[in-house]
Amino acid sequence: MTTQTSDAAASARRDFRVLWAGQSLNLLGDHFMVLTLPLLAVTVIGASAAEAALLPFALFVPFLLFGLPAGAVVDRLPRRRTMILCDAAQAAIFLTIAALAATSVLSLPWLLVLVGLAGTATLFFQVAYTSYLPELFPDARDLQRGNARLFFSESVSRTLGPVLAGPVIAVLGPVVAVAANAGSFVLSVLSVAAIRHREPARAPRARKPGWMLDDIREGLRFVFGHSELEPVILCGAVYVLFLSMIEASLVLYCRHVLGLGPTGSGVVVGAAALGFPIGNLLSSRLVDRLGVASTLVVSACVSVTGLVLIPVAGSAGSAVALVAASVLHGTGEGAFGPTSLTLRQTATPAHLLGRINAVQRFLLWGTIPLGSLIASLAIKLIGLRGAVWIGGLGTCLCLPVLLRRGIRDGLAQRWAAARGRALSPCPSTPTGAPRAPEED
Repeated sequence: MTTQTSDAAASARRDFRVLWAGQSLNLLGDHFMVLTLPLLAVTVIGASAAEAALLPFALFVPFLLFGLPAGAVVDRLPRRRTMILCDAAQAAIFLTIAALAATSVLSLPWLLVLVGLAGTATLFFQVAYTSYLPELFPDARDLQRGNARLFFSESVSRTLGPVLAGPVIAVLGPVVAVAANAGSFVLSVLSVAAIRHREPARAPRARKPGWMLDDIREGLRFVFGHSELEPVILCGAVYVLFLSMIEASLVLYCRHVLGLGPTGSGVVVGAAALGFPIGNLLSSRLVDRLGVASTLVVSACVSVTGLVLIPVAGSAGSAVALVAASVLHGTGEGAFGPTSLTLRQTATPAHLLGRINAVQRFLLWGTIPLGSLIASLAIKLIGLRGAVWIGGLGTCLCLPVLLRRGIRDGLAQRWAAARGRALSPCPSTPTGAPRAPEED
């Protein structure tokens, strides 16, 4: 039994390393697009700054339209196979964008449509992906470490992607950068296909009339009835709504307000993400030391503080201060992300996990197109500076949403336990239970 357990653990680690490597390359290609797509729209198609700000809307509007049905569908499909099909679709879409741009037949409406299709594939991939990982790591501590490593890769890609994209765009143009992103999805397909783990067969579920609505309602009831998941997910929705205003404006803000070229903008946007890997690496230690609720609250406060300082730094005209503010924001978000994901994965029954992840994607990523629309409107009415100010200050609204129900109770219990330890003349266990007698 011990040998079988050890072999299973070694196989899970090997599969995770393969998945991790493929997704790291995929994410690096994705963050090429942060800089590439707006510049492709502006320099190749001739779009205005307000029109280019609609690209995040096109990418994430599928999360608003199809987010909830995606969870119901993914819970009935093999998750690994779903991931492979979605990555293959995205490779084909970005190759199409590159080919149309290279032949000078790409228009803004077609770019928005193709980006929307890529967003739909991303939606289904993300729901399947976050639901698949607990099958590799059923233990909560292993799952937290795995999530932290995957978030670390995403964080590094946020830094390296725009930094590498800047010189590529300057030398070879944005079309080549889009084609490189398509290649990253091909590598991701190969990595997922190389995973040896196979999902256990699920019991067939009847598809009676109205099954999708019933499945969606079941997922929504679980989220909004859960004392911890509800405040965490709604906090994230408010946060992402205003964060997306900053992200939709930042590349163009660097170009038009700070006067930076592609390389300089890539350095600012990429270097600003240096805080994410710091937060990722700290997240597991913070959970061990502070507990889940305290880690979530502390990291949210740190992230919001950094975002409020971004427009302050921009108003001072200092790219260095802008980077420092974003590093602070990234550190907080980098700790919040894997902690909230692990909470969602461990608090949800396996048969509901796809739907719960879909609810989270619907409420969080579905706000990105709304934030992009608000950003586009704000840019048109009050300019890039005003859009960044609204985004930074608006993120403060997520904190009162978080400090409720189970998160508030978790903080209270942690503070009561800490105060009890401080007042106690002798050590006690964190739960206040009597100490077990020491073995001889």
